[in-house]
Amino acid sequence: MEKFTFRILWLDNNVAIAIDHIVKNNLSPLTNYFFWPRNDAWEQLKNELDSKPWMSEKEKIEILNTTTEIINFWQDKGKKNSLDEAQEKFPQFIFCGSN
Repeated sequence: MEKFTFRILWLDNNVAIAIDHIVKNNLSPLTNYFFWPRNDAWEQLKNELDSKPWMSEKEKIEILNTTTEIINFWQDKGKKNSLDEAQEKFPQFIFCGSN
């Protein structure tokens, strides 16, 4: 996924995910933040990606699969694991948070 990266807000009661497009070593926001479990972040992200006809299906699937991994990790361990542990699990992404 060299063309995209994730921005993740790692919070006590929610995780929020946004996607940035990497263009010549610069980041350009591709999506807003989508929150889980406050909203259905996965479904909202899927709809947003589907509105981008220039993206390949493979890229969309990779992003959604990674989103599933992040949400599952937060659900399973988010309240037990710190922001540092999340960064260790997903070192290629940009994190900020409160725990």
